Amino acid sequence: MITFISIVILIFSVIIHEVSHGYMANYLGDPTARLQGRLTLNPLKHIDPIGSIVVPLITSISGFTFGWAKPVPYNPYNLKNRRIGELLIAMAGPASNISIALIFSLVIRYAVGHFAVTPGLNSFIEVTSYIVVINIVLAIFNLIPLPPLDGSKLLFSLLPNSLFRVRNILEAYAPIWVLIVVIFVWQFISPIVPYVFRVFTGL
Repeated sequence: MITFISIVILIFSVIIHEVSHGYMANYLGDPTARLQGRLTLNPLKHIDPIGSIVVPLITSISGFTFGWAKPVPYNPYNLKNRRIGELLIAMAGPASNISIALIFSLVIRYAVGHFAVTPGLNSFIEVTSYIVVINIVLAIFNLIPLPPLDGSKLLFSLLPNSLFRVRNILEAYAPIWVLIVVIFVWQFISPIVPYVFRVFTGL
């Protein structure tokens, strides 16, 4: 049951992440996502068969639910200020996950502080904790500065345009970078997650 719940939480969290990119792009002058009908929380518009179903099912067995939704497209040439625009669009995804984590952390703090401990409360806090943890993981993971993650877009928006060719080369090998992050890098970054969880929730 928890596996199913964690997958549902993950799917909607990554959808909110992607829709946030689209809304920011639309606000900054690029209607691509809106015109393609991607500014919606309807899962059918965002689910990637591999990233939203197969990968979460496989990874949930090991206790670490991981996955992704179809990226919301945007056209950087429609942005009023391309450099600042790309930075803000990249930030919108992780910011949405941090916001979700903070909101549900406040819910946990309120529930713990105002209600007597019961099996029902414990179950509620367990599910709510999954929401917080999954969104913390998504935010931190996406801030890693390697393509196609948001962190790389943040990094390149701050670097000189002369490195544009380097960016193109790195982005051409995006799937390989993701594998490297998952297999080799994440184990060194993941200890941050429980620390942030404790700071947010007080648990």
